[in-house]
Amino acid sequence: MSARILAAFALSTCLSAPIAAQTVFVDQGADWTPSLRDQFYTQDQGSRIMPIAWMRALKAPDGQPFLHDALARYGYLPLPHHGEADLPVGFTTNTYGNVEAVGMTCAACHTRQIEVSGTPYRLDGGPGIVDFQSFLKDLDDATQALLSDETTFEDFATGVLGSNASETQINALKADLEVWANRYHTLITRSLPDPAWGPARLDAVSMIFNRLAGLDLGEESDDYIIADNIAVADAPTRYPFLWNAARQDYTQWPGFAENGNELLGLSRNLGEVYGVFGEFHPQPKSGLFFNRDYISVNSANFEGLKELEDWIWDIGAPKWPWEINRDLAKQGEEIFNLSEENGGCVDCHGVKTGEFRSLFHSTWATPILDAGTDVRECQILTRVVKTGVLEGASIPLIEKPLGAEAPAFEVLATSVLGAIIQHSTSFLSDDKLAAARDVASPDANNDFLNEFDDLRGAFPVTDDAAPKDVGPAEGCKYESRVLHGIWAAAPYLHNGSVPTLADLLEKSENRPASFTPGPNYDIDKVGMSTEQTAFDHVIETTGCDDLTSGNSRCGHEYGTDLSADQKKALLEYLKSI
Repeated sequence: MSARILAAFALSTCLSAPIAAQTVFVDQGADWTPSLRDQFYTQDQGSRIMPIAWMRALKAPDGQPFLHDALARYGYLPLPHHGEADLPVGFTTNTYGNVEAVGMTCAACHTRQIEVSGTPYRLDGGPGIVDFQSFLKDLDDATQALLSDETTFEDFATGVLGSNASETQINALKADLEVWANRYHTLITRSLPDPAWGPARLDAVSMIFNRLAGLDLGEESDDYIIADNIAVADAPTRYPFLWNAARQDYTQWPGFAENGNELLGLSRNLGEVYGVFGEFHPQPKSGLFFNRDYISVNSANFEGLKELEDWIWDIGAPKWPWEINRDLAKQGEEIFNLSEENGGCVDCHGVKTGEFRSLFHSTWATPILDAGTDVRECQILTRVVKTGVLEGASIPLIEKPLGAEAPAFEVLATSVLGAIIQHSTSFLSDDKLAAARDVASPDANNDFLNEFDDLRGAFPVTDDAAPKDVGPAEGCKYESRVLHGIWAAAPYLHNGSVPTLADLLEKSENRPASFTPGPNYDIDKVGMSTEQTAFDHVIETTGCDDLTSGNSRCGHEYGTDLSADQKKALLEYLKSI
């Protein structure tokens, strides 16, 4: 075949092949630059799922390399220009204890990509449309397979160690794998619910409790496991968006945590690191200011967490990338600004100045209200766990040492605040620590402690009380966020039980009883399209007769009595903010 014919054949092949649509990065303000985006995607925060060499040698349940598609099958997004192209957005590597491991950073769960007419639109800081439960389960299945089949393990060992590994090296690898697999399998089999969370949802609070109380606080001889502390994570919520997360004066869906400055942001983010596989084992310690050591075995990247929190302030709400009917949006703005009893939104979701928390930033008010929605999230906040190695632990800001059992919140607060204060004071001399210890109490007039005073509000137990507004099954209060960029945050309600904003403006009984979550977007109904191909999971919701299911679509019946034309105008306005 001549060169001319070959060239013509190649050209015709290129022209006939489908061309992948170019990803559109939606405008999120001048402060959100491509350079910041790249850093946000790759900044390590200290999470360590497993050694990266293991994951690269691992086979998925279907026999392919576990990282063959950079985890795109779970909805994670490609990062082609990163040095490790087999890892997606938000998956990072770090070295701690001489082992390079793969972990997650906040971009994995808070970067969104939607599709309209085949074009992908990237929304940084948006709630991820990812199937985290399937990822967790498949990773467990893949590692269990290594231990049940010798040939499979031999192939894995060759991938990790090379073909010339000694028997001693192979045996050491298997011993390490058995420890890791036992801990991970214990977590997964006790945590993951049926029905599954589904894409775009997870029970983050339960998983943080389970990871910390179940895998970090036991005796070393038991691989640090306290299996009875692990409960089924059956209170799914949708991933929140980040573009106003730092500006809220309260955060977490039930609004229990104060927010708005660096210390409060660090406490929020450190708890998240513990939940996504940070290595953490507090150690007994005699002496000056603490009776436990919270940082010697703690993989959290404090500097990385600070960087990420700084960047979150720069992520602007995404601007609607399609045409907006400005006259209709103006009508919608007037409806938005009506009082609550007249179907408006401004009373709960308008921009109002929040609590004073920082000299450098102001916050937006975050009303914490009972809107008649699902209460399962509040029920899990009352969990009590065994404290293990933290029994008797005490730290500044929390008056009472932990008993043999304690609310999971107290255990989390002790673990987070203890690490932050110890990390921040690690440069002080013993004399200064001793002087601080002598006056250390929640009410002490102590300049040393006053620097950390804001942390009292990071967890409700620091006020010497149970989580505020956590009540019985008949009600639960949740945060009411400013709605900038709300068009990009489906599904709706805190538990992701309503697929579109148009559905949310309907009475509870008229909202979809089930839907398939995914990236295909409906720009008319503003939310997830009824036709999805990325996932086949169906979210089955319950009505107002079962508010404890974790999946109730009930409540938030504001604006449901508006006329069809008023609803259309309101939706147009919500697209524009």
